[in-house]
Amino acid sequence: MVTFIARRLVVSVLLLLGAAFIMYQLTALAGDPLEEFYQSRLPNKNQLIAARTEALQLNVPAPLRFFLWLGGAAKCIIPFANQCDLGLTAQGQKVTDLLPQALGSTIQLVTAATVLAIVIGITIGIVSALRQYTTFDFVMTFVSFLLYSLPSFWVGILLKEFVAIRFNDFLGDPQLGPVWIAVISIVVGLIWLGLIGGELRRRVTVFLVSALATAAVLIYFSLTDWFLHPNLGPVLMLILSAGVALVMTALMAGLKNRRAMLTAGIQVVLAMICYFALQPLLNISSIYTILILALVTIAVGLLTGFLVGGPDRGLNMRVGAFTAALSAGLILVDRFMQAWPSYLGESAINGRPIATVGSQTPNLPGDIWIHGVDSFTHLLLPTLTLMLIGFAGYTRFSRAGMLDVLNQDYIRTARAKGMPERVVIVRHAFRNSLIPIATIVASDFGALLGGAIITEQVFAFSGMGALFQRGISLPDPNPVMGYFVVIAVMVIVFNFIADMTYSALDPRVRTRG
Repeated sequence: MVTFIARRLVVSVLLLLGAAFIMYQLTALAGDPLEEFYQSRLPNKNQLIAARTEALQLNVPAPLRFFLWLGGAAKCIIPFANQCDLGLTAQGQKVTDLLPQALGSTIQLVTAATVLAIVIGITIGIVSALRQYTTFDFVMTFVSFLLYSLPSFWVGILLKEFVAIRFNDFLGDPQLGPVWIAVISIVVGLIWLGLIGGELRRRVTVFLVSALATAAVLIYFSLTDWFLHPNLGPVLMLILSAGVALVMTALMAGLKNRRAMLTAGIQVVLAMICYFALQPLLNISSIYTILILALVTIAVGLLTGFLVGGPDRGLNMRVGAFTAALSAGLILVDRFMQAWPSYLGESAINGRPIATVGSQTPNLPGDIWIHGVDSFTHLLLPTLTLMLIGFAGYTRFSRAGMLDVLNQDYIRTARAKGMPERVVIVRHAFRNSLIPIATIVASDFGALLGGAIITEQVFAFSGMGALFQRGISLPDPNPVMGYFVVIAVMVIVFNFIADMTYSALDPRVRTRG
């Protein structure tokens, strides 16, 4: 294993150096950074040309200039030396000063979209495989191919028009008419019908129950002005927490496992107690308070599973930790909802909360809850844009991987032994279907910090994509190389993580290693 890691590191460094040299030369030869001054009539034109020539070292040939840049970049690997030098931009700014800001914006923009695309895409793909050649499978196949073929700028513009502008107009008089209630209820009923499946009587029952429940909820929202004063409240909080407990227990241990049910039930009771007890603390909380509470929540879930778990403590500890974390997340969602009326009342928002440009509202007063809602409203549309496009690929790959695994001999053997279908799917088929998906996930996370150049332009985000676009359009090699170094290192690291993931998912990889 040590030899394998050392060999991968040496090859990765050589690839990085070769690719960096090619990228630098291509950027340097793409145009003349001084071209904008040639037709200028400014009296200090010569001084400006001289200053940019000195800042970008244009009097040095491009191949030699790369090694000057490499010497400064090599200082970045010296820990705690604070000597990292990635050069200056054409405007005289240090690239090392621009990268942290661009990275922060990109992480905000892309991380949630990528995680949601992975989770939703894999879930839908697996359900499609289990419901092969059903109406749900055909619909999801059509939707995934449709979304995969759409350009991101067009999706962003549609979301601006039909989500942001229409919803902001709707908040002026938030009343849902009978037609909209009927349409939304039918769509939700069809979704649940496809997810649950089964015989005709069961499917009809699922459709009617889910559609009627959705209609009742929407009517309640309209009558109580819920869209202007949203909250979960203790009743909905209890229902959702209990639902989380049932789902986590069913997926991880099975509903017949009484110890797992008890562990999850204890987390629901604790979540309801914390819902009432922590409200005064949450009103004065900071981000550090939330982090401490999150760690305590997970620790309590693990401890509960350890004490109640009996002979299978590991499984029950996982059930307790996941149930506790998700239930605590519901408490945070409710607290953010409580900040919604105050956010709408801010003069800078003017009653139109869903933003179409930028990453935050300038000079917005308020606590972490107000600013959290503001970040959500600004990130909603670009996150949806990237998630809808990325979700399609994961759906197709996870469906194909699951179908391939379900046809394997060991799956038929497990079923022939009388194993419950949940165990066959979750513990055997699902785990092995993730092996090909690990490559895609690693490459996507590796390119995560590269940003989304088109989406950033549509929604006016100043992230890594915008930094790259500005550098390549001048052209200005230094910011382009700063962008390249971050992306290349991330790709190398996550490809290495993918190799390690293979060995965790498939013991045969470890044996061959």
